[in-house]
Amino acid sequence: MEPRERQRRAGDLLLWAVLAAPVAYGRLTPPWHADELPPLAAALALLGTAVWIGRRWPLVAVLAVVAGSLVDGNVVFAIPVFGYLAGRRSDRAAPAAAVFAAIAVTGSVLNLGLLGTEPSTWFLLSSVLLFAGVFPWLLGRLRRQHRALADAGLRHTQAERRAEVERVRLRERARIAQDMHDSLGHDLSLIALRAGALELAPDLSPAHRAAAGELRASVAAATERLHDVIGVLREEHTLRPPGETVTDVVDGARGAGMTVDLRADDADLPPLAAHAAQRVVREALTNAARYAPGAPVTVDVARTADAVTVAVVNAPPPAGPLPGPPSHGSGLLALRERVRLTGGTLDAGPRDGGWAVTARVPLVGADAGLPATGLLDGARLPPGGGDAGAPVTGPADGDGVATADPFAGAGASRRGEPGDAARRLREARRRVRRSLLVAIGAPAGLALVLALVYYPLATAGAVLDRAGYERLRLGEPRDALGLPRRQADPPATGAAPGCEFYTDGNFPFAQATWRLCFADGRLVNKEQIAP
Repeated sequence: MEPRERQRRAGDLLLWAVLAAPVAYGRLTPPWHADELPPLAAALALLGTAVWIGRRWPLVAVLAVVAGSLVDGNVVFAIPVFGYLAGRRSDRAAPAAAVFAAIAVTGSVLNLGLLGTEPSTWFLLSSVLLFAGVFPWLLGRLRRQHRALADAGLRHTQAERRAEVERVRLRERARIAQDMHDSLGHDLSLIALRAGALELAPDLSPAHRAAAGELRASVAAATERLHDVIGVLREEHTLRPPGETVTDVVDGARGAGMTVDLRADDADLPPLAAHAAQRVVREALTNAARYAPGAPVTVDVARTADAVTVAVVNAPPPAGPLPGPPSHGSGLLALRERVRLTGGTLDAGPRDGGWAVTARVPLVGADAGLPATGLLDGARLPPGGGDAGAPVTGPADGDGVATADPFAGAGASRRGEPGDAARRLREARRRVRRSLLVAIGAPAGLALVLALVYYPLATAGAVLDRAGYERLRLGEPRDALGLPRRQADPPATGAAPGCEFYTDGNFPFAQATWRLCFADGRLVNKEQIAP
């Protein structure tokens, strides 16, 4: 048996012993009789069964001890314990509410309808169910929510720690990339320069000059490939899926409510050209969503033999430009630099009251085998490292500030682990606050409802108001007084032979207010009972 299982069984045994103590004490204290042993054995077996099934079916255990309290009153001490454990062990509130409601309805029908129990006794039993069953269950549920909050906080802390490790790793990647770019790029450029000098040397044979030319071309190609590899190293983790196309970007914008007309001819574009087109479209749509909300946008991607042209044009916003600080255009400057690195050009400016962004990306020299990330990715780290851990949720807008992408579709984003942990933590805190309010407010509310139900039962036919009391005259026959048909329960110390008690309807307990005493069928004394 595993240590945890042994510990669990020992805890169950201790719980059974604690709950059995009041039952055994009540049955075995002198004077006791031999006929007490069978009920004692039955009560102890009932408690043992409740403890045994309490882990798998906690609400069944509550039903068992409530039923057992009808046979042995001392079993009632187990109701708050199993109520609390049911709150700790049950993940749903609806079954518990159904169980307690079934107990209340069944007990009320049994006591008031079949057994003829007095309303005061019914009220006492209902109060026991409320404060010994429902209230401990609410406390157990609150404790369960606190435990979930602590677990969510721990997961959030662990996720933040992993995110910090990732930030350190990415900063180091950026630092290595910068070093490689500065050192290796410079060395390769020098090698290419020397190879070019050899190629032009007049004292070399044609074969050697051809070899030098091949060496220079190889070094130039290696430099370009290193440029792209450095871009991959410097790429930060973004929330964009790999291989996203212009069509995917436009679909995301349409899903966010933008009106976008796409005319695309981007099939079989080289990776670098396709990525450049995608970045231009995303940047332009982001700015249109921010500065021209509600304006229709046209996206035109046209391909020729040697270049691809991307044009994104938006009409003027229907409600006019949004108020805010003026754009400094740094986002478009960064985009223009990305396009320039592919050998293309970018132009942006007003057109017919709206705005147009046009880019031309050459296809000549675009290597389909190169990775379509890195230098063209607007989420790459700046030289020097920067904060590599800050998640990028969209391209830089017109002010150069990374903004939340307003048109990210279902396939265009995914939530990171730190975000999941934070969301779970917020949900756990919200559940704890709600459980605390329920734990405080539910007993008070149920007690009020219970009083509202008990009051009519206790006062029906038993209310003698003050005016009626003042009209009573000593010496009058009882039958001529017109008294209520029911009497109120006498106070604990005020009962006397020949006296009757009536209430004035005081809320919520309808306690006895008047004492009327009779002799030979006539009223001989009347008085008000001090509260």
